[in-house]
Amino acid sequence: MIARLAACLSLLALAACATTPPAPQIVTKTVQVAVPVACNPAIGAAPSYPDTDAALKAAPDVYQRVKLLVAGRLERIAREAELTAALGACEGGGS
Repeated sequence: MIARLAACLSLLALAACATTPPAPQIVTKTVQVAVPVACNPAIGAAPSYPDTDAALKAAPDVYQRVKLLVAGRLERIAREAELTAALGACEGGGS
């Protein structure tokens, strides 16, 4: 009986060694990785605003001073809009 058990175990061991493992499957996957890119928008130099101290002091009357102040404010608003748009493009909001 022991001989029969030994024979069965040896046949089982030989059968286990005779099987070959399956060939490995090659799977290609695409991985998307965000790559940081430096953002350097071309916004240009700051404009020379018309409401400088020298221009306001040289204005002949209050009307001319207010005109200079309003013109300077409008230019500053336009410049702020330009800078905000450039910042939004850098943050990814302006695609």
